[in-house]
Amino acid sequence: RNMSSAGPEGRKKMRECNGLIDSLVYYIQGTIADHEPNDKATENCVCILHNLSYQLEIELPETYTQSIYMQKRNISSNDKTLGCFGTRSRKKQQDTPLPEEKSNPRGVESLWHSTLIRIYLSLIAKSTRNYTQEASLGALQNLTAGTGPMPFAVARTVVQKANGLPSIRTILHISHPTVKKTAVSLLRNLSRNTSLQSDIAREVLPDLVSILPESVQGSDIVAETAASICYTLYNLTQNSSHNARLLLSAHGLPKIIAISMNDSNMFSKASRAASVLLYSLWSHTDLHSAYKK
Repeated sequence: RNMSSAGPEGRKKMRECNGLIDSLVYYIQGTIADHEPNDKATENCVCILHNLSYQLEIELPETYTQSIYMQKRNISSNDKTLGCFGTRSRKKQQDTPLPEEKSNPRGVESLWHSTLIRIYLSLIAKSTRNYTQEASLGALQNLTAGTGPMPFAVARTVVQKANGLPSIRTILHISHPTVKKTAVSLLRNLSRNTSLQSDIAREVLPDLVSILPESVQGSDIVAETAASICYTLYNLTQNSSHNARLLLSAHGLPKIIAISMNDSNMFSKASRAASVLLYSLWSHTDLHSAYKK
């Protein structure tokens, strides 16, 4: 666990170590099957996998990245020949699995495979150890960072294929601030995918508003969490008047205004995020009268 925090070279060596990742995944699968999600060694295994997933897409060997991006480019060019069936073309692109999604992944392939994604979601739902929950959320946060095909595919698995939003939503209401902060950061990553925004808004937008503080007085973690919530809400409402109305009906506007007016230097990040969100909300002209009320 300590060694997996040793930086890019350390991560590279550990990812390349024959059988190491497979053993970690195998061990966690065993404890979940035995209904022992709070096992200390499971916590260590998940923390290692969390660290090894950091900047994974950037640090992958060229053979993987070339295969992934070539596949993506081929799909995009093929779609152009499908004429006026635009929505069907986009759906085809989104439904195409990554070439490395194998039935029996080995080594580094396991790190973004749907099997491990489901394991993380299971631990988020079943473990009561804060470190295990945070590491599982953090691994998913790492895997959904960036704009490449891998983060997109992982986000779709979390939201649509593995139905992970209910487990993440539950975490939003626990008291541990660092776990909550990581859950919100994951949702912020997921919310950047336009095809997933309606699902995310329906499932967790009211919850995000409910945990938004009335003000950001307190720790840096509170301010960072508030900023992440505002940017997530920005993603969800920017192109959707329906989602903006959902935010309004959840009584989010007074909280966002209060945070935007906080002039403390410590909390400027949250204030700026709230201001960006307010500016975006005002662009929905059909809601101006509702805002004024």
